Parts: sequence; C-alpha cells; structure tokens
Amino acid sequence: MIIVLINYRGTGVEVMVEYMLEKPEKAASWKTIWDKNGGILIAAACLVLIGLAWSLEHMGYGAGAVVIFVLAYAVGGYRKAWEGLETLIKEKDLDVDLLMVVAAVGAASIGYWLDGAVLIFIFCLSGALEDYSMEKTNQDIAAILKYRPEEAVRLINGQEEKIQASVLQKGDIVRVRPGERIPCDGIITEGSSGVDQATITGEANPVDKTLDDAVFAGTMNGQGALCIRVTQAAEDTLLSRIIHMVQEAKNELPPSQLFVERFEGIYAKSVVGIAILLMVLPPFLLHWTWEATIYRAMIFLVVASPCALVSSIMPAILSGISNAARKGVLFKGGIHLEQIGNVSTVVFDKTGTLTEGKPKLTDIRPAEGFAVEELLLLAASLEKLSQHPIAKAVVDYAENKGITLEPASAMQAVTGMGVSGQVNGIPCRLGKRELLLGLALTDEQLKQATALESEGKTVVFVELGGRYAGMFAVQDILRSQALDAVRQLKQMNKRVVMLTGDAQHTAEAIGRLAGIEEIYAGRLPDGKLEVIRKLNQAYGKVAMVGDGVNDAPALAAASVGIAMGAAGSDVALETANVVLMNDDITLVPYAIMLGRRTSRVIKQNISFALAVILILVLSNFAGGINLPSGVVSHEGSTLAVILSGLRLLR
Repeated sequence: MIIVLINYRGTGVEVMVEYMLEKPEKAASWKTIWDKNGGILIAAACLVLIGLAWSLEHMGYGAGAVVIFVLAYAVGGYRKAWEGLETLIKEKDLDVDLLMVVAAVGAASIGYWLDGAVLIFIFCLSGALEDYSMEKTNQDIAAILKYRPEEAVRLINGQEEKIQASVLQKGDIVRVRPGERIPCDGIITEGSSGVDQATITGEANPVDKTLDDAVFAGTMNGQGALCIRVTQAAEDTLLSRIIHMVQEAKNELPPSQLFVERFEGIYAKSVVGIAILLMVLPPFLLHWTWEATIYRAMIFLVVASPCALVSSIMPAILSGISNAARKGVLFKGGIHLEQIGNVSTVVFDKTGTLTEGKPKLTDIRPAEGFAVEELLLLAASLEKLSQHPIAKAVVDYAENKGITLEPASAMQAVTGMGVSGQVNGIPCRLGKRELLLGLALTDEQLKQATALESEGKTVVFVELGGRYAGMFAVQDILRSQALDAVRQLKQMNKRVVMLTGDAQHTAEAIGRLAGIEEIYAGRLPDGKLEVIRKLNQAYGKVAMVGDGVNDAPALAAASVGIAMGAAGSDVALETANVVLMNDDITLVPYAIMLGRRTSRVIKQNISFALAVILILVLSNFAGGINLPSGVVSHEGSTLAVILSGLRLLR
C-alpha cells in the first residue's frame, strides 16, 4: 500500500490517497516497479521538490528555490508537455495538457513559481491516477484465461492422445477424468457425473450430467469419467465468447468521457486563440501600448488557466473515493463514482450475490415414527462419505447441532439420483423421489415436498430399511442484507432486477424473499449481456452486481459493474468498476448516494470556477485588475473549490 498525503496550499487540510498494490511473490525489479507505479512516483517526486523549493524561498534562498522549482516543473510536467506537443504536431490539435504547461510556465515567467508548480503537480497526479486505474482494469482478460484448460485427452480409435486444447475441432472425442476441468463445449457420449457450472451459469450446486447432455469449456467435472464429443472449435466456445464480450464491452467509452475529451480540445483552443489575439490586436484597435498589451495577455493566460476547473473535479473525486474506501467500497476510477450516481436500474445476480452461494439445510420433515434428530443422524452419517455440496450442508448442520455421527459403510453414489449405503448395518437410501420408487408416499407427504420445491428448495427423501423415514430440504439462502438493500434502492426510486442462470422457480422463490418482482432466469453469459443492453436502452444507466465468471460480460457492459470482493471470482473483480470488499450489498445504495453527492459537488465547483474565470477575464479586459490580484483571485477560487471537494471526506 502507498499512502500519499496532499496538503493543499498550506491550508492544513489533507487528503489521504491509498493505492492497494498486489504483494509480489518475489522481489520486483526496479523496471517492474517503474512500469506499474511510474506515474505516482513522478507525482510524489514533484510534490517533494515543490515542498523543498517553498522552504528554500521562505528561508531567503531565492536562487536555490528557483532551481528546485525548475526541477519540479521538469519532473512533473515533461510527460504532459510531450503528450501535448505530440498532439499538436501529429494530430494538429490542442489539448489541456499543453495549455496547463503553458499556463504554468506563464505564471513562472512573471514570478509566480509556486502557483505554476502546484498547477503542474495537480495535473500530474490526475494523470497518474488515470494510468493506474486503466492498468488494473485491463487485467480482466488474463484473469479469465486461467479457466481455459491448456491440454485435452483426445480419443482416436480408443487410444488416448494428449494434445493442446486449442487444436480441438468439431467432432473430436475427448476424455475428462474426475476432478478435471472440461476443455471444450460438447455433448456427453459416455459416462455421467456432476459438473460444477458455476463459472458459466452461476448455479450454486453441481448439475448432474449424463448421455446427450451439453457441457461447457472451463466447467469442472465431478466424480465420474466422461467422454465428450466436441461441438465447437476452441475459438468458438462459450468461455472464449465471454472473453471476447468482456474485451468488446471494455472498449466502449462512456458518453461522459467523450464529452470531457471534446470539451478539453475546445477549451484549450479557445484560450490559446484569445491569448494570441489579445497579444496582437489591442495596439491597433484600442491604441494600447505594447507593454500594456503583453501585460494584459499574461494576466489573461493566468486567470483563464484551467487550474480551478481541474481542482473542481479531482479533490472531490479523491475525497469521495477515500470516503467509500473507509466503508469497504473500492472504486477503480473517478468516472465510476460519477456514473454510479446516475444509474436508474440496479441488476443483481442471484447465486453468491443476493444469496450466500453455499447451500444450507433449511427444513427437516421426519415420517411418523421417526424423530428429527434420528432423521438428521441417519442422513448425515451416510452423507459424511460424500463430497457433494448438498451432503456437506447436511453434515455441517448435524455437526453444528452437536450430533455424533454413526459409522457408515458401502456408500455408493447413484449419479443424478442420490446415495445408498448402510448405517449401523441397516441399508438406507437418500436422494430424489425417483430413487425411492418402491416406497409409497401419502398425499400429505407429496404435498409437503411440492410446497418445499415451490420455495426454490431441493428436496431429498430418506429411506431406512425399506421404510420411508422422511425428507429434508436444502437451499442457497438469502444474504441477511439483501432485503434491506432492495428496500433502500426502491426508496431511492431505483428499478431492481434479478438476473440469474438458475431455474425460473428457484429464482422466483429467492425474488419473493428479497422483494424483487422483475426476474430474468435461465440466462447464460450472453443472455445476461443481452438483458443488460436492453435495460440500458429502455431505462438509462444500469448497475450490475455480480460475483462470477459468468457475470463478467454483464459487468463490463453495464454503466457500472459492481463485484463482490470476498466471494467474487478473479474475473469479476478485475472486470468490475466497483468492488464491495466485505460483500455487504447494502453498500450499493450507499455508493449510489455518494455518487449523486459527488456529481452535485463537482457541478457546483465547475459552475463556481467558470463564473470566477469569466469575472476575472472581463475585469482584465476592463483594466480593473493587475497581475498580483488576478493570480490571488484565481488561486483563491482554486482553494475554494478544493475545500468544497473535501466536504466529501465526511
């Protein structure tokens, strides 16, 4: 972590800017450090030089102070000056980069070294923050790639051949052993297994797959060996399309960024053009002396410089980001803090976002003649030997109740159905209704099962020694903050939507609990992306909250992508614009309110800065101000907007 304390013009008001840097596994070379953090190191060096020059000036070493100021100008301004000159020469265009440097040099040329140096530093720091944010957000493609297996086992005439997964073609047959990641999109031709599809569909539980079922590249095979016929070439798999969609969505510039770029060019050209005219025309039109003309032109260049405009934005953004960080909300850039305040719709993924992403035992319904503890003991003892998420939910519940499990033996998984075995020598079975076909259930028992399933729960039946022993239900439960988060968003007149790859009845059950009426279920990543685009067209800016690889395209396409920091995948964290570090989704409405407030402060600051510039420029033309008063007034407006921005620290 790097912490920079910025003291604005000796006001005693400091802004703390924190940069969370990944801890390297090995000592990084200086080149690596420079590549990652060169911008902030330059800004820090510029700040140190300004402080040293200011100290020398107040100690009476004027010549030494000037030398150090020149160094500060060179260190902090050479990149912006070079970029501005490149734009001028190659693109025949002016931008604020060059104008800021010219204004700073102009201030120095008339003796105001400190003002010009601080102007250089503020612009240098904003560029460093922008570079750092872009470097972090461009890592998402590399994060997704790790889910794509590098090798595959292809079958040719019954013989295994290990090849690169990238060379697989349609029609190839591949073998996937238990615990391996599936290397292709395809259809199962032999075997059955539970497949963890969370990276693609977001489903909390593994999905039972058997003959003729479709599987996807990047998903994890469970307990059974599979033979799969490839249906898509490597470059056309669903995972490859996710990578492409993330990259495509990331390249779409938001409208506010395009507006800023257009305004920057117009402002720079206008100021430079007016300054040139002011240096040439007054002696001919107003009969000014050349000395007075140059003097007024220099005043104009100083008072019209965009220092106050720049300070209208960055201190407010930094303060807002710092405020959010203290509450566990990490914004990857200032533009996202502005964008989130304007969203009209908030879309939540279900599994791992609205829910905890881990199934838990919710209901126990013993049959007549069995106690709750007895049914739980029986089920947990048998499930102790299984690694299935449902089994883990049952065992965890029993152990938390302090139940001592009995020895189980001969446990055998019945793919897609459940498990069978013996507990204390008594045969028992546990699983879907179809596994217990020999048992007759009463209408009341079937009604209980139907009611549980209508709530989006998975019902498991238990048989002991040929007798029906009862049933229990497992569900991925709603996060404790979900209801409050949805309620707050609705109070803010935001549209709240659930978007999930899970089944419709499961999604509707969770939606009822969370208070969400608008639900899109059964959506794969490309389907989620399409929904986000439609909502954006229909209702305006959309925020997407998710945690998985399958959410990455939607997170990238949304106006603001919000990822769960603790439970989220690397891909979601890298793709998103905002990260909830402690997975508290009640911070979503907080972030929106902070974004609104930040935008309001920025608009106030910009209006004030432009008004002051306009008054000073008109006063300069009327001859009502001299150079010192122009600098003091302009710098006073800069200080005012900085202090205004610092309000967001509260």
